[in-house]
Amino acid sequence: MDKLLNPDPGIYLWTVLSFLILVGLLKAFAWGPLLKAVEDREESVRRDREGAEAAKRESERIQQELEGKLAGLDAQARELLAQAGREAEALREKLKQAAEDESRRLLEKTREQLAEEKARLVVELRREVADLSVQVAERLLKRSVDPALKKKALDEFLDEVDPRGGRA
Repeated sequence: MDKLLNPDPGIYLWTVLSFLILVGLLKAFAWGPLLKAVEDREESVRRDREGAEAAKRESERIQQELEGKLAGLDAQARELLAQAGREAEALREKLKQAAEDESRRLLEKTREQLAEEKARLVVELRREVADLSVQVAERLLKRSVDPALKKKALDEFLDEVDPRGGRA
């Protein structure tokens, strides 16, 4: 144990010399490739970091672009909904107006038909009254009236009933 605490100067010299030779050999053969590997790794990490930063910037740019497009689409959707509402309102008004016009037209047509039917019935009623009057007169007189005389009597009666000349 004494040798460990008090080393021999020769062993000391050989240990230092061996260490220096080993350092020289390591420097000559291992240090260069080792430093190159460290530098390569450093460069790779730097490139990866730059690539990640570029990708991050690109993703932020794309996100901003998409947010802008989304805002534009949102505004466009609101405008389309508003336009559809306006078109629906216009169509509703148009259909309402068409229904009102059709209703007025049908009402007017019905009034015209009623007026025509009334006029026709008045004329028919007058004829019927005239025929009945002639028949009553024939029976009263107990004689037959010839058709020309009947026509003349009918015309006179109609003129008395309707001085405007409302014959059909």
